[in-house]
Amino acid sequence: MHMHKRIRLTPLDREEIWKLYQSRQWKVSHLAERYRVSRPTIYAVLRKARHRQFTPSNSTNKRYKTAFYGLKRLAKVEVSIQLKLKQQAKRYNKSYPGELFHVDSKRLPLLKGHTNVQPREYLFVGIDDYSRELYAAIFPDKTQDSAAEFLQEHVIKHCPYTLDYLYSDNGKEFKGTAEHALVKVCLTNNIGQKFTRISRLQTNGKAERVIRTLMEMWHEKIEFKDSQHRKLELNRFINFYNTVKPHKGLNNQTPYEILNSYFSHKV
Repeated sequence: MHMHKRIRLTPLDREEIWKLYQSRQWKVSHLAERYRVSRPTIYAVLRKARHRQFTPSNSTNKRYKTAFYGLKRLAKVEVSIQLKLKQQAKRYNKSYPGELFHVDSKRLPLLKGHTNVQPREYLFVGIDDYSRELYAAIFPDKTQDSAAEFLQEHVIKHCPYTLDYLYSDNGKEFKGTAEHALVKVCLTNNIGQKFTRISRLQTNGKAERVIRTLMEMWHEKIEFKDSQHRKLELNRFINFYNTVKPHKGLNNQTPYEILNSYFSHKV
């Protein structure tokens, strides 16, 4: 048995501590004072003594000296790499414009000087999954009629490509029967509908993220005079977003550049 020269408690000391403690005449604090060690050390000795272990354990740290630890560490690294690859795989892009079109809505904050008595306005946004081209408009309410008007007048009417699927949450303005205003527009234009899983807003992450970008770079940066001024600045920002602002998800290209490159390919 090898013990380092500065060991505080020898095996004989440990046996004696156990015997004294068993006699019920010595408390842990008294034993710590007698042997000049801390109370946690006495508790550790007693814990091992219950299993008849009086020999001090080897304090040599072999973690960095054994192949076992190296393999174990390598396994952890491989797991972390695998998780990163899975996260990267979830960042998908569709293969052509209009394959999937994300839509969402948000209630806008009150304008400066307005009170809660005045009606709130709602922002509807749509973003193409492939090119990140943005469409947005402000409406006085969040009804199915407003959603239908947004899709027909602000998206389909100006969009240079056809839409295959509309992707949204399960809100009443987006989902309904065949008599639903938005559903009618989708059926008329041969657009299918897909919906997020209930209570999983992150599955419509592209629309949620573009709304946050709009609020940070448009709504919070400008002091609007009135509702018309807010709508005017929204149109200016949409133009900036689609033609000037580079996107990391598009290799620092703009939506306009992505669309221009796509439609420039020879068929």
